[in-house]
Amino acid sequence: MTSKETKAVDTETDAKENAAEQDNKTTIRWDGSKMASSYANICNVSSSREEVTLLFGTNQNWHAGQKELTVELSDRIVLNPYAAKRLSVLLSNTMAEYEKRFGELQLEVPAAPKD
Repeated sequence: MTSKETKAVDTETDAKENAAEQDNKTTIRWDGSKMASSYANICNVSSSREEVTLLFGTNQNWHAGQKELTVELSDRIVLNPYAAKRLSVLLSNTMAEYEKRFGELQLEVPAAPKD
């Protein structure tokens, strides 16, 4: 077999493999017809062995130095641990891309108490 014939066979084999891979891929169709949108500037997370619960809401207090804050909760999302882990990875990747484009976000995280 010549070099040209070998390349032709390789190309044909690659095309067949690519076609087989495409046949095995799942197509995802996003249906937003029943979707509702909410805004949140507060999120809290809790978990048990079986689930991770995300609470979303809006801080209703806009004055600094208040002793008590009211957060109006609007949505609760309950995930199994696998879905929560996938969400964590997706959010990490999304924020890395965001910061690459727009600059690093600085969060004011309180220091851990010293023993």
